Amino acid sequence: MGYYPYWVGSAFPPEQIDFTKYDWVDFAFASLNQTFQLSFEDASCPDLLRRTVAAAHAKGKYVKASIGGWGGSQYFSSAVSTDSNRRTFVQEVIRMIQTYNLDGVDFDWEYPGHEGLPGNQVDPADSSNYLLFLQLLRSSLPRMKKITAATSQTPFTDSNGQPMKDVSAFAPVLDWIMIMNYDVWQSSSTPGPNAPLYDGCHNSTQPQASAASAVKQWSQAGFPLYKQVLGVPYYGYLSNSNATRLRTRASSPSVRLTADEGADEGSVTFRNLVKQGALVASPSSDGRRRIFTASSGFNRYWDECSATPFLRSQTSRQLVSYDDPQTLHMKGQFVKKMGMLGTNTWDMSGDTPQNDLVVALMDGLFST
Repeated sequence: MGYYPYWVGSAFPPEQIDFTKYDWVDFAFASLNQTFQLSFEDASCPDLLRRTVAAAHAKGKYVKASIGGWGGSQYFSSAVSTDSNRRTFVQEVIRMIQTYNLDGVDFDWEYPGHEGLPGNQVDPADSSNYLLFLQLLRSSLPRMKKITAATSQTPFTDSNGQPMKDVSAFAPVLDWIMIMNYDVWQSSSTPGPNAPLYDGCHNSTQPQASAASAVKQWSQAGFPLYKQVLGVPYYGYLSNSNATRLRTRASSPSVRLTADEGADEGSVTFRNLVKQGALVASPSSDGRRRIFTASSGFNRYWDECSATPFLRSQTSRQLVSYDDPQTLHMKGQFVKKMGMLGTNTWDMSGDTPQNDLVVALMDGLFST
């Protein structure tokens, strides 16, 4: 599965999605306003969504619209706060599914019971109201229409602001959850892993924020493994830093990289690391998965505590924590071993034109 944000539509049109490698596309994002109506932020979105649905359905694959996101979760709390509001919201979701011939809907509420982006509405009853809303929506939709949710690494928040100890009531109404195991550590002078697989050294300052911890926490709270999807990134974070290691623990001429928006720090896709010359591909021994080595004054290092590669240039004083085919293959193997449903990525456009990242994921998911 993969997210397809509308803003990549010009550079990466939906007709270029390789549906031999993706089963589901999450079109991001639909926005919810203060009267609980759904719309899109850009005028291109309705046509782009219809094209995405047409491209997917032509190949026998599926599309959901994702509602919310980091910048679009402002009104979720009030939208689920009363029976009347919940019914209005449900009707809006149904209308959107019917209008665009969607196969389901994804809720990316960041985060129930927490403010998330400053200015978002928040209420101690958010998670319990969210459940009531999902139950109403499930009873109002045909069973074939999927309902999914993007979540943090910890279970939904209870009325006391703590992770719920029992989320089993959500399982019958959600077809799956997508655990957002990324953005754990962003650009910093003391950089850390963006998407740690595990806390292998048992001394992380964020022990709950890894793929292994997230799966354990949701499972212990009663959400079944076969309905869990691991979210994986096709990007890393560029930092101006002299660091020689990644920090999550308590204890030649060089190119100068730029982040995706042209800044000297911020997120940078794997595709752009290759395009800017920090990574160079060479064939692998099996002829399937290419190997990417550091270049242009960067050296590649490995953080054994989180299973994260990072690039470092002493000349440009830059460090990039990122995911590559090796780590995504490991995460695919982890998902298979744990008995999870699959993987989802933010976002599809960050892969190389040769699909190196999704090929590595598939090899991990389907290897014997």
